[in-house]
Amino acid sequence: MPDPNIDEIEYPKAGLPPGTLVYIGKQNKDAGLIKLVRYDKDTYHEKTTRNIEECSKFLKKPGVKWINVYGLHKIQMIERFGKEFDLHPILLEDVVNTQHIPKMDDYDDHLFIVLKSLCYNKKKKCLDDEQISIVLGKDFIITFQERKPDTYLEIRRNLRNNRGRMRRMGADYLAYVLSDYIVDMYFVLLEKLGDEIELLEDEVTHEPTQNSVRKIQELKKNVMYIRKIVWPMRDVVSKLTRRESPLVSKGINVYLGDLHDHVMEVINTVETFREALSSMVEIYMYSISNKTNEIMKVLAVFSTIFMPLTFITGIYGMNFMHMPELGYEYGYYFAICAMGIIAVTMLSYYRSKKWI
Repeated sequence: MPDPNIDEIEYPKAGLPPGTLVYIGKQNKDAGLIKLVRYDKDTYHEKTTRNIEECSKFLKKPGVKWINVYGLHKIQMIERFGKEFDLHPILLEDVVNTQHIPKMDDYDDHLFIVLKSLCYNKKKKCLDDEQISIVLGKDFIITFQERKPDTYLEIRRNLRNNRGRMRRMGADYLAYVLSDYIVDMYFVLLEKLGDEIELLEDEVTHEPTQNSVRKIQELKKNVMYIRKIVWPMRDVVSKLTRRESPLVSKGINVYLGDLHDHVMEVINTVETFREALSSMVEIYMYSISNKTNEIMKVLAVFSTIFMPLTFITGIYGMNFMHMPELGYEYGYYFAICAMGIIAVTMLSYYRSKKWI
């Protein structure tokens, strides 16, 4: 699950009319920022700005344009951005509400896609999530991110260094690459969780503790949250594949089909982890039960050994006046030897039966 130390998220939109922009998300004090990227097969240009009017002029230039907006908490900037690019108020409302699960909406002249980026925070030992909103137009895309660091830094480097086919393809291919990158990050996250599950499984099988139960519950929460994110992602990719939109060329369907396969692979892995963690609880209970049985068996063995010894000491501890054995010179030593012989005989018998 996301960081539990984050302040509780309130929902101040209750009672407000649809299309009212209210930021719903994590506390963020970063200043808003816009990064502009324009490229074709021969050229690449990159620029950082806070001037929204400059972004409008930027879209009129040739080539594929990518406008990356940081800082969803800057409501005034998002509102001005929507007016400048004629984005629907409902779309903008979804952009600033970071509690959405992945989805896709069709606004005729552009497609709106909501994705979730996930990574594992080693320091806090929890999942960090970030909402990525993508507006896909004819020859441009606009992405909205909650905060820095830049999720797509590696893709920007590939564009800058002219790696792969991105510089030769259109905006729809860039949207696919951004989506595929997020799905690839799911695999990295699942690999780390898989290693933790394997270590925990060994711990639960051999040396289960109370802390093991806490670890199982934390991993189950993380896996269930990933499941909540990935299942809608499958529907998003399926819609993109089936929808006949002029914004998505037929050549992209091959890549979208591959992306769909990756998403299904993530879903299958998540389901496997979920089943493994559920069975791990049963393994823990079985291990604890076995451990308890071993302890009870040892206690039972000692109890049965001491029963005849206690019987003997009880008889000779009655202190009656006339007890013939009390007069024997070696009676004490005889009683001690008898108790020792009884104890050794019983232990040998238990070992022969493999009870201990």
